[in-house]
Order: sequence, then structure tokens, then C-alpha cells
Amino acid sequence: MQITNISEAKANLSLLIKTVQETDEPIIIGKAGKPVAILSAFKENSSPRQLGGSWEGKVKISSDFDDVDQGIEDSFYNSSIFPDES
Repeated sequence: MQITNISEAKANLSLLIKTVQETDEPIIIGKAGKPVAILSAFKENSSPRQLGGSWEGKVKISSDFDDVDQGIEDSFYNSSIFPDES
């Protein structure tokens, strides 16, 4: 595994990326002699995306879910935000 410092990584980033792609070996980037980051090749997930989740089959949406409740709509649109003070 190759180790480089930040200034070298900055100056040679293109070369380091090419090296990582070709060798599939990560490169450690250090600062003041201590590792701070790892440059590694991106691996695209080729498996198909699984739909659904932990709630699948446990929740049922009512058939009237999108129906408008006229009373709530009237209260929302036909009410005063700041009622008249008498």
C-alpha cells in the first residue's frame, strides 16, 4: 500500500488516481506523518436495487387517503389567521 503526504497528493492527484484505478490498491494520504485519508477506487454496485423496505407489507394506505375533508379545508382557507380583537 502506497503512502503519500498531502502536498505530494495535491501535486500528483491525476497520477495517484490512475495508479489506484490500475492497481486497485488504496493510497494512504498523510499529514505530519499521520494517516488522514485513503484514496481508493470506486466500485460501482452492479446488483439490482432492491425495492421496498422494512415496512413493506406492514402498512396499508386507505383507498380514501387522497380524499379532501371539506371541513378541514374550509377551516384552513376560510378562517382568519389573526381574529378580530373586540
